[in-house]
Amino acid sequence: MPALTPDTIRTATETLSRLTDYLLGNPHPEEALALAEPLLDEHTGIPMQLADILRALARTVQEHPDTPRNLEADFLVAELRDAAWEQSDQHTLHYALDDLRALVEKAPASEPECCWCR
Repeated sequence: MPALTPDTIRTATETLSRLTDYLLGNPHPEEALALAEPLLDEHTGIPMQLADILRALARTVQEHPDTPRNLEADFLVAELRDAAWEQSDQHTLHYALDDLRALVEKAPASEPECCWCR
């Protein structure tokens, strides 16, 4: 696996930005849900990944010998950990995705009406 760099992470965030732009173009809901599904997976989706990243960052900063040992550093590490918990709480978004998928599948297909049927 190639080493991570700020550029590889930027590429990932640019991909997410492209997804946002694409979704703003009003694709079919089934396609939109399929694209969002991996992002909201309850185990490997963005909320869980971001929570894990924040916890790992907090641990890395806290355990590094060059990190100052003071209240400000402790507060900032605690802030990262709090944010991680908030992100973890979002793991249930996959349920909303499941409910949306069921709703879209139940919706009758809309067909354009002729001028006499309107």
